[in-house]
Amino acid sequence: MLDHLLVDIISGIQRSFERALLQRQAVEERFQIDVFLGDVSWETSYSLPGEMQPPRVRADVSVDWPTWSQTSYRSWSIGEPPDELPEVVIEVALRIQRLAEAPDTEKVLLALPEANPLLGVDALVRTATTIEQVHAGNGVRWAVEATYEGSIRFNESQLENPAEIEPVLDGLTRWISSTLVALADLPFAFLPPDRDDD
Repeated sequence: MLDHLLVDIISGIQRSFERALLQRQAVEERFQIDVFLGDVSWETSYSLPGEMQPPRVRADVSVDWPTWSQTSYRSWSIGEPPDELPEVVIEVALRIQRLAEAPDTEKVLLALPEANPLLGVDALVRTATTIEQVHAGNGVRWAVEATYEGSIRFNESQLENPAEIEPVLDGLTRWISSTLVALADLPFAFLPPDRDDD
């Protein structure tokens, strides 16, 4: 059985991205359950509106609902105070792709903050930035991907009224939107769309 708090978070993120006018990459959405550990995860991808496929810039968002958080939430829901309130783990991968040449790393890093303080108590922190070079039959293409990780820790008020989580999710999607715009504005040359680029 799915905890309704997780469903509220997923629905809230989808609504927030729609309000931000970002375009969902339908084929990239996944819902997974680890049958051995019990962790639940949901992944989705969004790009700027009007982008061709695959888009030049993309955000991959992952929400993990660990087993201990599920247990904590269920204890709280039946009136037993848990040792620790539940949280969801958030990972955001921001990707520039279809690059025609090796990107200027300094320009990319200037557009990517080291942390995003919009998630309340814990910031979303940049953990890794990868430059990818792909050799294909039609030449070489480049991509850059930066990964951010953090968590949303819930308080009693948010557990009682999940609508209070919406401002946190809106802050997350506003930050993703503005960062995608900043990455798309970098003065890089892009290759024409090719479905093999992803």
